[in-house]
Amino acid sequence: MQKFDKLTAIAAPMKIDNIDTDMIIPKLFLKTIKRSGLGKNLFDEMRYTEDGAEKPDFVLNKAPYRDAEILVAGKNFGCGSSREHAPWALVDFGIRCVIAESFADIFYNNCSKNGILAVPLPKAAIDYLLADAAEGLELTVDLESQTVKASNGKTFEFEIDPFRKHCLLNALDDIGLTMQSEKSIDTYEGSQKAAQPWLYAGA
Repeated sequence: MQKFDKLTAIAAPMKIDNIDTDMIIPKLFLKTIKRSGLGKNLFDEMRYTEDGAEKPDFVLNKAPYRDAEILVAGKNFGCGSSREHAPWALVDFGIRCVIAESFADIFYNNCSKNGILAVPLPKAAIDYLLADAAEGLELTVDLESQTVKASNGKTFEFEIDPFRKHCLLNALDDIGLTMQSEKSIDTYEGSQKAAQPWLYAGA
């Protein structure tokens, strides 16, 4: 996955509470196990009409938000089913950071495993950043300092678990974390193969 350190980008305002994973990526598109190609269907039912035409009033169909890398939303973002396709779709569209009043736990965990920084902030901060985003202004999210900076320099601090922060800064998903112990794994397998060769018969 791509590491996250510091991002300055357009933020799309989505002043909606309880955006669930079916809104993010409808169940119709869950047949694939590929992480790529889902961005075109992100918020599909909100972005398109039944005949596939763009809805002109939806935020991601407008300039400059077509190129947004940050979403600013209400509370309980990512609720509903635990589908990992939701962060896959966000990443494939180009979203690297979601700032919201609160997040569903499973979605929050899935974000960090896919290189998305999910930032919880109080409602007052969200309202301030939504106003900035509505003007098409850029926000700066700095994971190292754990801050979100508005266009006028006003800064909001956020909390994040140190281990989650480490993984995002170093682009470590579950496989990456495992591979950090590759030498130890090889040493263990070598000693086991010597002591219990029958386990490796036919390998």
